[in-house]
Amino acid sequence: MEAVEGRSSSGYGKPPWVFRGSAWYQLHLVKAEKARAYIPREFKLVEAFGYTLGGFFLASYEDSPVGVFDELVVIAGLVWNRPTSCAWATRVYVNNDDACCHGRKEVGLPSKMARFSKTITALSRQPSGKKSEFLSRIGIGAKFFSPKDPLNVEVTKIKCVDAEEACNINISLTSPVPSLSFGRRLGPRIRMSLPSFSGATEYNPNLLKYSCQIECRLEFNLLNLKKVQALKPLKVSESFTSTNDGAEQNLEDHGRSSSLVAENHKTEAQNFSTYVMFSKPLLALKFSQMKMQVEAPIVLSQCSNSLQTTVSSVP
Repeated sequence: MEAVEGRSSSGYGKPPWVFRGSAWYQLHLVKAEKARAYIPREFKLVEAFGYTLGGFFLASYEDSPVGVFDELVVIAGLVWNRPTSCAWATRVYVNNDDACCHGRKEVGLPSKMARFSKTITALSRQPSGKKSEFLSRIGIGAKFFSPKDPLNVEVTKIKCVDAEEACNINISLTSPVPSLSFGRRLGPRIRMSLPSFSGATEYNPNLLKYSCQIECRLEFNLLNLKKVQALKPLKVSESFTSTNDGAEQNLEDHGRSSSLVAENHKTEAQNFSTYVMFSKPLLALKFSQMKMQVEAPIVLSQCSNSLQTTVSSVP
C-alpha cells in the first residue's frame, strides 16, 4: 500500500489520543511454542501448561482523531513486564489510511488496510427442550424463547486490501441485535489498563511500550430467573485465505532470494493469525460506551534490523 506509506499521521495531533465507541475483547488459548516464534526473544512469554493467552480486539470507533473507523487486532500472546503482563499484536487490520499509517510509524504496529462490512442476518431459533417448555407454561418462554422468533445476528466481514497480503475473515456476533434487547444488560462503569509491547517492524524497528486506558461499561447476559451469565464468544466462521500458494515453488525457482524469504515470513505470520483466531476461546468481554485513551509509546531499546529478522523468522 504505497499510498498509505507516503501518508503522514499528523491528523492524530499530540498524545494522548482518544477513541470512543465499542469493542469486543476475546481471550484465546494459544500454544506457547507457536506464539514464541512471533514475539521478540528479549521478552519472557507468559505461559502455563504449554499455553499463553492470545486472542483479538475488535473495535468500532464512532469518534477518534481521524474520525470513524474499525479495527481488528490479533494478539499472539502475553509477555512479562514487571509488575504486569503486556500483549503482543501479530496483525492489525483497519479501514482508515491515517490510522494505518499512524499505527505503523508511531505505535510500531503491524497494521494492514482492510475493508469491514457489517450485515444483520435473521436466524431461526431452535427449541431448547424441557426448559423451554417449562418457561412457556409459566408465560415466560412464549414471550422470550419462542422457536418461531428469529434471532438477529451481526456478521462482520473483513477483507485485507494490502497488495502484499490477501485474507478474508467472517466474525459472527451471535447475540441479539440491538445488543440491549431483553437478556442483555450493562454493568457498572469500570476503568482498566491494557498495556502492550510493539515495534520490531520494517516501519518502526525499535521496541516500544504503550498503554490503553479504557473507561467503559461491560455487557453481560441476564437470563430469566435472574441468573447472570458471561457473553458467548464471537464465532469466527471463515478462515483467512491466501494468494501466496506458489511461494515455496518461487523460492526454489529463484534461489531463495531475500525478498521471497521475507514474503514467505509474511505468509507464515498471516497463517499464525489464522491459528489464533480459530484457537479455543476462553473469555469474551463486550465494552460499551467505551472511551479509550492511548498514550505515546515509550522506546524501550533502539533495535537493529537483526531483531526484526529474528521476530519474523520461524525456527
